Amino acid sequence: MRIDSGWEETVATLKGTLEAMHQTREQALKQCRALIQTSAKCIRHVHRRQFDEAWELLAKARTMAAEARESLNEHPELLYAGYLQDAEKELVEAAALLTWVDPQSMTEGQDHAPSLQELNVGAVSYLNGIGEAASECRRYVLDELRKGNLTDAERLLLQMETIYDDLITFDYPDALTGGLRRTCDALRAVIERTRSDLTMTRVQSDLMDELRKAQSHRVIL
Repeated sequence: MRIDSGWEETVATLKGTLEAMHQTREQALKQCRALIQTSAKCIRHVHRRQFDEAWELLAKARTMAAEARESLNEHPELLYAGYLQDAEKELVEAAALLTWVDPQSMTEGQDHAPSLQELNVGAVSYLNGIGEAASECRRYVLDELRKGNLTDAERLLLQMETIYDDLITFDYPDALTGGLRRTCDALRAVIERTRSDLTMTRVQSDLMDELRKAQSHRVIL
């Protein structure tokens, strides 16, 4: 005895729906992998001080992120898949880091990270991406210290501390924030090491200045 034809139609419909979701998911996975790779390239160019190339890659990444999100709109269940959040997080990290360190951004008074709305990403992706961008600043701070540019190093450390102080106010369960607490813990450790490095460099710089003054005074006498 066969089940009524209504069930058969339901099964056929569900198979069609799941097949469409599968195809959409596969396409989104490719888009997200490409987005992660492009964002990583952008960050590499930032650390090389190749800012024009970095801005070009960021523009490309933003387009890719919009396309990935749009492709999933037909199946809202897939919008909250982890791969999309991870990819968007990398985009936010690249955008924030580039904006904070590019001298042109500071000259134009646009040294704040692009907003959630500007990047068109999820809130969880944005928060974690900002946190990771702040951690990534440590590498740039160390480069500035090696150059003896303590002013920019101190500015970036202050930016890192500000981000941390704001992020820890989001006291919600990890299931809701995508592990933001872990991001904050990692950032706190990075800030402590960076502050120690900067303090040591500042002390050494002041000591060298005093030695130069003493040497100059001795020559005059």
